[in-house]
Order: sequence, then structure tokens, then C-alpha cells
Amino acid sequence: MEQQNQINTNEWVDLYADSLFNYANVRLNDTDLAKDLVQDTFISALKAIDKFEHKSSVKTWLYSILKRKIIDHWRKQESRKTNPMSYFQQEGSKKGGFIDGHNPKGRLSEVEETIENEELRDALTRCIGALPVKWKGIVIDKLVEEKESEEVCNEHDISASNLWVIIHRAKVQLRDCLERKWFEA
Repeated sequence: MEQQNQINTNEWVDLYADSLFNYANVRLNDTDLAKDLVQDTFISALKAIDKFEHKSSVKTWLYSILKRKIIDHWRKQESRKTNPMSYFQQEGSKKGGFIDGHNPKGRLSEVEETIENEELRDALTRCIGALPVKWKGIVIDKLVEEKESEEVCNEHDISASNLWVIIHRAKVQLRDCLERKWFEA
């Protein structure tokens, strides 16, 4: 329980409950369910405190738990909405095949991934927009468009060491920004 002493679990609700609730409520549009999932998040975190590796902040960790809880909720809702047998031919030469119009259009995990990617892309765009003007072009060229370092240095008239200093500082700033915008969106 040494880790638990480093993390004051008694402060978690005061520090994070409101932002976790807002995050869940926006995605679920159900106040009671959002409250339940936030409560479940805290309970899961307390149960798994010994597994917390401190590779991220407690806040980031709690948001990742909550995201999984929301996705699990969506999965349960999706499975309740379907009657899989009603989508299959029951007779004739096509027996066992999909009835026209009921062919699967993608797995739920692909839909979830697409939604998360869109949200992340939006948050990342806002975070890049908050970078100092000179850094924006450099970051986009190097990290987004994946241009060679020499090309980026030539285009922006900077040295290789200056490029890596800017990239490092930008990554730190982007990480901090994403923790705020992605996990608190």
C-alpha cells in the first residue's frame, strides 16, 4: 500500500468527480448513468490502486477507466438492441445467410475507435493551435506530415538541434494540453 500513501485517495472525489461527471454526462446524456459510472470508476480505481504504475497522472488514469466504462455500457446497449436470429434467413437456399439490409456494417469496436479517433483528432488540432506560432509549422511538418528532419530545418531555417528542442518542448506542451482537452472534453 506504499503507492496508496503517495496518492491521497481521499481527495480523489473532491478533485476529479465533477470533471469526470461532466465528461460522462456529455457522452451519455443521462445524468443518473453518468453518476453511476463515475462512482464505478472510483471503485475500480481503488480496487486496482496496486496496479497503478504512475506512468500518467491519477487524473489521466481515472479518465481512462471511465472511458472503458462508457464503452462497456455502449456495448451492453448494442447487444440488447439486436435479436441476431431475426437477421438470418430461416428457410430456402439462403438459410443461415443475412436477410437483405441486415448485413453487418462494421464491428462495434471499429465504431468506438472511429469516435475516439475523431475526438482525439479534434483535441489534438486545438492543442496544436495553442502552440507558439513558430512551432506550429514545425510540429505539423515533422510530426503530422512526417517530413525528414533536414527538410523541416531547411524550410523553417533552423538548426537540427533547434528542431529537436522545439519538438521536445512542443511534445511536452501537447501532452499537457491533451490531458486537459482529451480527458476533460
